[in-house]
Amino acid sequence: MYHSGELAVQRRMGQETIAVRVGRMIRTEVPAAAAAFLAEQPMIVVAAADDRGRVWAGLIVGPPGFVHADDPRTITIDARPTPGDPLHDVLHSRQRIGMIALEPQTRRRMRVNGSAEPARTGVRIHTDQVYSNCPKYISRRDIAEVRSAMEPPDVHRGESLTDRQQALIASADAFFIGSADATGNADASHRGGNPGFLQVLSPRQLRWPDYRGNSMFMTLGNIEANPRCGLLVVDWSSGSTIQLTGTAEISWEEADSSAGTQCAVDFTIGEVVELTHVSPLRWSSAELSPANPGLTGGQG
Repeated sequence: MYHSGELAVQRRMGQETIAVRVGRMIRTEVPAAAAAFLAEQPMIVVAAADDRGRVWAGLIVGPPGFVHADDPRTITIDARPTPGDPLHDVLHSRQRIGMIALEPQTRRRMRVNGSAEPARTGVRIHTDQVYSNCPKYISRRDIAEVRSAMEPPDVHRGESLTDRQQALIASADAFFIGSADATGNADASHRGGNPGFLQVLSPRQLRWPDYRGNSMFMTLGNIEANPRCGLLVVDWSSGSTIQLTGTAEISWEEADSSAGTQCAVDFTIGEVVELTHVSPLRWSSAELSPANPGLTGGQG
C-alpha cells in the first residue's frame, strides 16, 4: 500500500505499526458520507505535475454541488482551474491527480488521489485512494460573502517573491501542498499553524515545521522519493492566491519532540504565480486551531 518513500520515513520515525493500522481507513471507493460532504463544498484544491514535471497546487471554486461522486469510484468536478493557473492547461489531458476538500467552518477535510481525465465541463477523477484526516491544525473560518460578478484575475509571474507576497506568506495560518511520488502519483494536503509557521527565509526560500500527524507520512514520503512539490497560499480575505513550484528538502535535525515538531521542510522556489481575486469566496478572520504548537516549536 505504501511506496518506498513513505516506508522510509515511517521507519525513520518508528511509526510503521501505527501507519499500518491507520492505513486501513484508506478506501478505493467514495463512501456515502464522503459523497455528501463533497457535494456541500464550494472549493477544492487539486495537485498535479505539468509537462516539465513541476508540481503545482491550485484552487477550483464553484457553487455547492459542482463536485459530485457519480458512482463509488468516480468524482466529477464541474469546473477547471481558472485561466492563468498553471493547472488550467495541465488538466486538459489525462493526469495523475491529488485532491483535498477542506471545510474551514467545521475543520473537516477529505483527500482523494487517482487519475483524472477531461470531462465536458471540467475534470473526472477515477479514485485510487479516498480518506479523511483529523481536524488538527485547521483554522476555523466562515464564509462572509460570495461575490456574484467576477472578472478574469490578473496574473503575476516571477521567479522570486515580492515584498508584498513575502508579507502575505509570513502572515499565513494555512497553506496547501501538492507532491508526487517517484512514478508521478500526486497528492494534495493541508498544512496549518499559527501565523509565522510558514517562514520566509529569503525571496526564494521558505521553511515550515512538520507537526505530528496521522503517521502515514504521505507528503514527507513523496518528498523523500521526489523533491518536486508545489505550494498554494490563499488570501482568505481577498480571494487571491499565490502558487509556488519548486523543490523541498527534509531537515531532520530540526525535530523537537517537546514542541510536536518531527522535522522541518526547506522549500526552494522555482516559479511564482499570483492570481488576484480568483475566488468569489470571502472568508471571516481565523479562529486558530487549539492544536497548533507555539512558534518556538515547529507540522505532520
